[in-house]
Formats: sequence, C-alpha cells, structure tokens
Amino acid sequence: MALGSKKNIDKKKKPKAQYEGAEAIKGLRVNYLIIFLSGLVILIAAILTYLLIIQNIYGNYELSEIIPSEENIREFRYTAKVGLLYSQYTSNMLGGDEDWVEANIDTWKNFLKNMKIEHEVFSDLDLEEGRHLKYNLIILAGSKSLSDLEVMRIKRYIDAGGSVLATGGVATFSDEAKWRGWDFFKETFGMKFTKELSPDEVLEKSHTLRGNLPITAGIPTGYILQIATWDRPVYAEVLEPRTTQVSYWYDYSGERGLVDEQIKKSAGIANGFYGKGRFVWYGFELNSVVGSNEDYIYLGKLVKNSIDWLTYNPISFLKDWPEPYAAAAIYAPTIKDNINNINAVKSTVKEYNSGAVIIMESNLALQYPKQTAMLSKIGDIVPIIDLDIVDQLISVENDINSKEIQQADISYIRDSLSKIINKPITGITPYYGYYDQATLDIMAEENISFIITDSLTDRSVPNKEILDGKDIFIITNTSRDDIVVMDEFGLTDPEFQKYTYFEDIDRIIFEGGLYVLKTHNNYLLKPQYKGIFKDIPKYMRANNVWVTSIPELLTWWNSKSGVELKYEKRGKRRIVVEVSNHKYDMDEEFVVQINFNKEVKNIKISTELIFTQVPEFALDTKTHILYLYIKDLEADESRTFLIDFENVGEQPNQFLIKKID
Repeated sequence: MALGSKKNIDKKKKPKAQYEGAEAIKGLRVNYLIIFLSGLVILIAAILTYLLIIQNIYGNYELSEIIPSEENIREFRYTAKVGLLYSQYTSNMLGGDEDWVEANIDTWKNFLKNMKIEHEVFSDLDLEEGRHLKYNLIILAGSKSLSDLEVMRIKRYIDAGGSVLATGGVATFSDEAKWRGWDFFKETFGMKFTKELSPDEVLEKSHTLRGNLPITAGIPTGYILQIATWDRPVYAEVLEPRTTQVSYWYDYSGERGLVDEQIKKSAGIANGFYGKGRFVWYGFELNSVVGSNEDYIYLGKLVKNSIDWLTYNPISFLKDWPEPYAAAAIYAPTIKDNINNINAVKSTVKEYNSGAVIIMESNLALQYPKQTAMLSKIGDIVPIIDLDIVDQLISVENDINSKEIQQADISYIRDSLSKIINKPITGITPYYGYYDQATLDIMAEENISFIITDSLTDRSVPNKEILDGKDIFIITNTSRDDIVVMDEFGLTDPEFQKYTYFEDIDRIIFEGGLYVLKTHNNYLLKPQYKGIFKDIPKYMRANNVWVTSIPELLTWWNSKSGVELKYEKRGKRRIVVEVSNHKYDMDEEFVVQINFNKEVKNIKISTELIFTQVPEFALDTKTHILYLYIKDLEADESRTFLIDFENVGEQPNQFLIKKID
C-alpha cells in the first residue's frame, strides 16, 4: 500500500514538472525580443562605428558614395584609366617598314605600367566611332596624322571635360598624309608654332624645365633634359593665359637674341585648359630623351606629374625659397690678375647689403695678406685654385690633376689663407671651372662645404651631394657675367649692360632658380660702372628675389633638403600630408604647396596627434593651390596633417562626359 501510494505521488508530480518546463520555455520566448533589440542596438552601434572610422580615414562623405552601386563601382574602377591611341594613319604616312609609332607606344606602355596606371591601346577606328569616351585621359603619342573626324572628336572630348596628353606636331597631317597645318594645335592648346629642330642643325638640344610648378614637382629647378633631334622636336609660343609654359629650348649661354623674347618663342612643354577639359603638350617624344639614369628618373616624374594633373589628382611639393620669394641671388665679386679696384668691392657689397662671397685668385690672396684680411671682414673669401694639368685653351674635364696633387694644392692654400683671415675657408673655385669626383672627395675630407664653378650643370639651384657623411654643395654660374657682357657681347654702354643683367634676372625668376651675380675687379667694378651695380640689387628686390649670402643660402638649402614630403588622396574631400625632417632643426618657416587641381572651399586642417601644431595656411582661389606655412620643425620630427575641404562642383570624368558625338 505504501509502495502504491508512492507511485501515485510520482505520477502527480510529473504534471507539475511539465508545467515548470513550459513556464521556462515561455520565459525564454519573452527574452527573444530582448535579444533581438540588443542585437539591433549592437548592429547600429557597429554601423555607426564603421561610419565613424570611414570618416576618420577618408574625411567627409555622403552615404551614396560608399554604397556598392554600379556607378560607384565603375567610378572606382576607371578613375585612372588611360587610353593610348595607336595612330595607324601616322604609321602609314611614315611607310610600311617604319616602326616609329609602335616604339613610341611601347615606351608609354612601360611608363604607365611602372606607375601602375590602368591603360589600353585603342585604334583610329575606335576614336572615329566614339569609343574613346570610356577613358578619362587620352595619350596622343606621335599622332602626327589624324582624320578630320578624329580631330573633331578630340576637340569635343576635351571641351566636354576630357583630358589629353599630346606630343610633337599632333594632327598636322590628314589621314591621307596631306599637310593640314597647325590650326588644331593653335586652337586647342593656345600656342603658336615657332619651328621644328632638325638633326641637320644640331644632334642634341638642351631643354630647360621651370621649377615650382605642379608639372615639375620633385624635379630640380632649371633641370636640363638632353633631347635628341631625330624626331624633330617642336618650338612653340604661348598665346593665351589659359596655357602655362613649363619649359624652354633657348640656351642663354650659347645663343644670341633677346632672352625674354627667345624664351617665350621656345616653349617645349605646356599645360592648360580647353573648354571644360585639360591638356599637356610635350614638344618631343619620350624616346628622344638621351642622357644619364638621372635624366630618365626625372622624366618619369614629369610624366607622373602630368598624368596626376590631367586626372585631377593632388600634387604637392616644397617651395624652393622662403616665402614670399620666387627666386634667390648671391653676390660674388671676383678679384683676378691684379689687386685693382678692391675699394669697389667694399662699396658694392654695401649696396648689396646681404653679405657676399669674395672670389680671389689664390696667389693674389697670399701675396697681399693685408688686403685679403680686410676683404674677409665684409665677405667670405673663396680662393681660385688651379686644378688643371694644361692651359686654358685646351682644358677639358679629363685634364684635371690627380687626387694627390689636387689635395696638396687645396690643403696648402686653405691652411695659408685661414691663418691670414683668422677663420676657416669653407669654399673653393676651380680656375678654369673644371673639377672632378676627386675634387669633391677632397672637399669632404678637408671640411670644405661648397664649390662655385663656371662649368654648366643640369640645374639652376644648388646641387647637394653627401660624401663621407659631409654635405657638399655645388653652385654653378647661372648667368652671363661682366666678362661675357663686355668682351664677348662688346657692350660698353651702361644702359645696354644693365638691360643684359636684367634679362638674366628675369630668366632666373621665370625658372625660379638662383642668380649668381659675378663681377670682376677689372670689368664691372671699375669706377665708371658704379651706377650700373646700384640698380641691380634694387631690381632684384623689387621683383621678389631673395637677396642673400652664401651662409644663409646653404643653411636654408641644407635644411630644406632634409625635409621629406609624402601625400595621398583619401576620398573626394580629404588629402593627407606628412612632413618629416631628417636633418637639422628648421627654425625658418618653409612652405608646402598643395595643388588640388580643382575648385575647393571651406578648408579645414587637423592633425593625427592632438598636440601637433596646426600650420597657418592660405588658398589661392585662382590656381587652386593651398600654401601650408610650416614653422619650427625639429630634427627627426614628423607632422601629419588632415586637409578636409568641400568641392565646388564635381570635376568632369568619363561618366560625366555627354555623348555629344
């Protein structure tokens, strides 16, 4: 009985357990809503966090821009897509066995491949039938012969917002190889044809690049590319303000004529606008560039900058000179042959009012110690040292003395002069202008920091080399000195002489380089020419030239050369700029230029690190260049700036170009 009762009790307990389980399940079902809401909150928080991260990285954006829509995918895919025209018409004109067009195309393909830019080759037929609109940049490499339909489509393409990079005499012949002329060139590029160079005239031609321009960013100011003339490079003259001259063919040191006029008529590179679009024109083919590896490195930078400018990508670079100067100048009075007119050196240094580097023949400096000591109080003495084996008439670079002989001469003169002036000798000048690598090595060993040479170099700014851990500066003569003006040009009239100096100053300002004002005691420093010199420093200062001394110049250039600049585009409304100093403290203010390549407004600058100083800045609304004024950048310091902005209307690309054909 008791056992049966126990069984009955167990049977009665089961429904209660089932009830409790049902209640538990019911309670669990109630928690589904809480779990769902919690998950929704977490999802929203994750989305907001993601959007915040996107904003921190890419700046301001619109939601429509990050949705993986067909339009966004296309825009992302084709942002830098380039089309290379293979001009079969040009190939036909040159002859069936001629591979000139193919060689040019192959060179461009290699450049674009190295720059990791998506590109493809298209044909004359593609252009004629309007299949070029998928490209936001078209390269017309050596396309001398084009049909009338191609010319029309190219003009409409640029006018509607496309970009074109053309070389040489583009579209000067029809598809039937008949001469068309320069009408397309003049109308589209805003330039007038001047002449073509022929191999019959000269085998190579110096081609000088201006500095401080977006197209020449990262290339030394006044850099000279050597161009072979087998492809008949073109001279042109800029006619309209929509076009900017980037380079010139005129050689001031060996060609006659008015400098300003000849430079204007000899443009070799130009960039500008046509309608809503852009163009860059090279007056030569890439295959015509000859020279050292350095030439090809800078040619690569030129091409990269050109493509960035044409595809509306930002370009940034350091300004060569302290703000607000466009060029710089040093004064180098020179005493040779005798000690005459040294009082004129004193008076002209006073007129210059920024210190001078006084170049003296070493034998004169040692022969007249009192006069040398007196001159050392108003400037830095730089001895002229004969490094050559033979005389001036047949001197060439191969005739430099051995390192042992050079070192003996340099050491003796340096030590002797240092005792006379009671301070170290920091620079030298070769007697005939020639020096070699051994000379630079000796300078590093002997703690001599600069050399001033009359021999031509490949730039119009100081060239810095680091040897044995020492900074060595090479300063070339960038202008025609008074010996050239008086002896070679035969100019004795003070007004004509003055005009010649002003021409060189204008040329240096146009380039953005360093003007070396070199005078001699038996020429411009004669008493009758005193009035000329007074006007030269005034003219420089009135034209935004930094009139400085060698110590100031080298301090600035050394500090500037230690600054590294990196920049990248992040999204449509943000650029990130990193400025690093790998040398010495930058006490002087220097300027970073950022070309937006489009109209922007409402610029805001912030930093990645909280305590980093935000620089002062200014935007030129005409050129769309932002100037960052960086101060007190310490050695081994890096600063990263986040530059946010709003676009004034989106720039045209291949998806905005209407099918106007």
